[in-house]
Amino acid sequence: MHIGFIDYLIIGGFLLVILGIGLYTSRSASKNTSEFFLSGRSMPWWLLGFSMVATTFSTDTPNLVTDIVRDQGVAGNWVWWAFLLTGLLTVFVFARLWRKSGVDTDMGFYQLRYSGKAASFLHEFRAVYLGLIFNVLAMSGVTLAAIKIGQVMLGISPVTVVVVAGLVTVFFSALGGFKGVIYTDFILFIAAMAGSIGAAYFIVNQPDIGGLQALITHENVAPKLGMLPDFSDTESLILLLIIPLAIQWWSTWYPGAEPGGGGYVAQRMLAAKDESHAVGATFFFNIMHYAFRPWPWILVALASLIRYPDIASISAAFPAVEASKLGNDLAYSAMLTQLPTGLLGLVLASLGAAYISTLSSHLNWGASYLVYDVYAKHRPEASEKTKVRMGQLATLLLMAVSGFVALQLQNAKQLFDVILMFGAGTGLLFMMRWFWWRINAWSEISAMIISGVVSMLLAFTSVGPMLFGSEGLMPGYMQYPFIVLVTTATWVAVTFMTPAENPETLKKFVDQLELSGPGWKAITDRKSSGFLSRGILSMLYGCVLVYGMLFAVGQLLYQKYSQAALLFVVAVAAGIALRQAVKKTSFS
Repeated sequence: MHIGFIDYLIIGGFLLVILGIGLYTSRSASKNTSEFFLSGRSMPWWLLGFSMVATTFSTDTPNLVTDIVRDQGVAGNWVWWAFLLTGLLTVFVFARLWRKSGVDTDMGFYQLRYSGKAASFLHEFRAVYLGLIFNVLAMSGVTLAAIKIGQVMLGISPVTVVVVAGLVTVFFSALGGFKGVIYTDFILFIAAMAGSIGAAYFIVNQPDIGGLQALITHENVAPKLGMLPDFSDTESLILLLIIPLAIQWWSTWYPGAEPGGGGYVAQRMLAAKDESHAVGATFFFNIMHYAFRPWPWILVALASLIRYPDIASISAAFPAVEASKLGNDLAYSAMLTQLPTGLLGLVLASLGAAYISTLSSHLNWGASYLVYDVYAKHRPEASEKTKVRMGQLATLLLMAVSGFVALQLQNAKQLFDVILMFGAGTGLLFMMRWFWWRINAWSEISAMIISGVVSMLLAFTSVGPMLFGSEGLMPGYMQYPFIVLVTTATWVAVTFMTPAENPETLKKFVDQLELSGPGWKAITDRKSSGFLSRGILSMLYGCVLVYGMLFAVGQLLYQKYSQAALLFVVAVAAGIALRQAVKKTSFS
């Protein structure tokens, strides 16, 4: 692959813009922790919405989609498309509650909802659990993708990628804080979308691919096009559609799609001007994330099946790639190596932009946990400047650890599955704690521990093969539901076996968030406002709207114009119904 002068100019220009924004925002970011982690709670919805999309538009995302499409077809994407239900529930229910809570991080929720020694332990434990363990896993996946891009497109070693990319990202993140992240995300998302669309257009029209019509009719591609799994294949139907839609979306904690809201999505909701801006940001994010962004990656993944029909052909084309890094996810980077000068520079710059955007968000979010919820708790006398410096040190630590873990990984789908299983069974709890007074700190502690322990036993010991797979007691697709069942049964049992939270703490929580309904009857006699039922109805309309747009775009690319038109009509009708439903719900 030849990188020309124009390519270097484009890449250098993006780096200068990013670092310039970091320098510009560094003065305000260093004032105090509110500026460093939340930008003074003054961000408009559109900036926050772009930031959410940019954060989840990472170097590992096209690799993951490519891995899924090559192995399971387009329908395999239901493993993450199902999270739209979680996202829209956050939009129409939890965004309002998070913004009304007024906490500094989503860990601050525990100071409002729980009390006593168990709550104190939970606060710190979850901050480390999410801010360090889960965060490092998510960042490692992003860095793994950067390693593969570096090896295939630039011919540089994994260690070099980790060191160089890490230093640039850490410098920017530690300098500009959250405001720097938000400002650059807007630019980086536009660059990343332009790069992915441009790359897809060029690749699909290459002579060996032959254009869109030739692509969708090719013998390697046609069996992979279905947006729903083959209903005659029971195992695929259960694994690709039924489990994601019936169990996965509400049961697992996954970065960017947390049941009940949380993580860097909650951080952006807390940074919004008010509740309406928090709602607008999360709705915009879900439309862009699910309806429009996947298709350029899917087209490149399908085209890769023609040029590189199997992993052996990728290995033969790129013999310098380490055997430990070979996988279907490598096909995305492999397809980009033939891009022309100019477009190549834009794509490389967009991939670098995606890396910096996602990593800087994760670093700022994770550091906010470690500073607010661990360090400040033990050093309450620490000054604001000291806490900002600790945030910068935490940023460096998180980057170093995630880089080390990335060097041990092989492919994007491997890590995606690990994260899904590690949080399986905790999602329902994270939603129910807003609506049921009986849930306590021990409920959450037991859920997180049992989910992690059972997942590791199944993944890294002989227990997994004994229970699941062709030689086990149950089919392989039952592994995830099994973890959900064990985890849920455990935390429900622990809830009733341990004392309820202090009534005064619960009353204060209910009054501040203006909660009502059957789950809070033991605490308040406030009449139900109907907010939850209206929120769920809005969520359902929103799902029809976004899925309709997602599949309409797909049918348009498949050149099935009547189906595309019908889906667009359905999406518009759902949008009209959604607008009427939202009017009845106040976000003021």
